[in-house]
Amino acid sequence: MLYNTKQLYNSKLAALDGEIGHVKDFYFDDENWVIRYLVADTGSWLPGRLVLLSPHAFGKFSESEKTLQIKLHKMQIQDSPSIELHKPVSRQYEIEYYGYYGWPAYWNGGGMWGLSGYPMPLLKDEVKTYQKYKHRKDKHLRSAQEISGYNIQSVDGEIGHVSGFMVDDRSWAIRELVVETGHWYSGKEILMSPSKVKRISYEESKVFVSLTKEDIQQTVEHEISEPVS
Repeated sequence: MLYNTKQLYNSKLAALDGEIGHVKDFYFDDENWVIRYLVADTGSWLPGRLVLLSPHAFGKFSESEKTLQIKLHKMQIQDSPSIELHKPVSRQYEIEYYGYYGWPAYWNGGGMWGLSGYPMPLLKDEVKTYQKYKHRKDKHLRSAQEISGYNIQSVDGEIGHVSGFMVDDRSWAIRELVVETGHWYSGKEILMSPSKVKRISYEESKVFVSLTKEDIQQTVEHEISEPVS
């Protein structure tokens, strides 16, 4: 099922033995267009600490209760590697993080999640075999909250701004960007494939796409006001 990240923000996080806070943000990979981490606001439980949760730990999301199940115990999360506030996620941290939980590293193998197209557990012996920790200089991890609001620059002018991301709750891949077009296209919200993104300029706060305004008018197939199957 597809969810707009806007639906998920502020949702409660329920560990196996109690609530641990709520969804604050997501870090996504802007090369493979997939959610790598959820940023949890733990409130008074772990004050002053930034907690990252991988989709490996995600369970079901209840729309009625606005709650995402986390398949971990509170003590596991509390004892997980700590990351400093307001600093980027380093590969050294990720190595320690994935090693702590015993999950296969997403940067090993050809799939979106390393050895698979989905975040899935492996046997301990398999993890030891494949956890080789290959390094990559730039991991392309970006804040979904930060990118929301970036202007969309088409070939022939600005067409609106990013207002959210449609994510697959099985693979946690970003299937489409949600674009608010403003006055140019009657204020409609449209969906745009990440394959149309040429680059993201973090200095200019812009997303550059390989489409013209006419292309967009001709190829828009869904509007956010309609159900997404």
